[in-house]
Amino acid sequence: MLEVLTRYWWALALRGVAALVFGVLAVIWPEVTVIVLLVMFGAYALVDGIFALGTAIVGRRDTVAERVLLVVQGITGILAGILTFVWPGMTTLVLLWLIAGWAIITGVLGIAAAIRLRREIAGEWLLATGGVLSVLFGVLLIVWPAAGALAVVVLIGFYAIAYGIVLLFLGLRLRKLRREGQVSGAHRAAIA
Repeated sequence: MLEVLTRYWWALALRGVAALVFGVLAVIWPEVTVIVLLVMFGAYALVDGIFALGTAIVGRRDTVAERVLLVVQGITGILAGILTFVWPGMTTLVLLWLIAGWAIITGVLGIAAAIRLRREIAGEWLLATGGVLSVLFGVLLIVWPAAGALAVVVLIGFYAIAYGIVLLFLGLRLRKLRREGQVSGAHRAAIA
């Protein structure tokens, strides 16, 4: 898994940038309507899912378990994105549940990937932190659905900014590992 992550570090960095853009837009324009929020979330989830699925497809040297995690994350993001565009008349509560479900699934998969990476690199805490942030965000949306739409938009924005920063730093850290050749054992020859 480390080999694929270091080779395609830019995909994580792009996912981080997409989350940052989404988050900043949500915070700058908190009065945004549910439809605009829906489009912003749908676009982000779709792009995030495509990058995760693409990483699974090109990661030919990964184990089946590692690729399955990325495939599930990719399909979840793509489905969440498509559903937001196909079903634009959904209520705010359904939108919150959709976003919460996506965040929890993505977070759990991020934590699982971090646990698997512990054997290969130090500093996998960035991926685990991103996963924990996602799970906490999803739980907050489920527990706190009655907060006004404005508060939810700001909460979504700050979550996306924090998650984007974590993914961007993880991508840059993986780039540094690849450049310095600090990948352990068998992976060093594979990515050189």
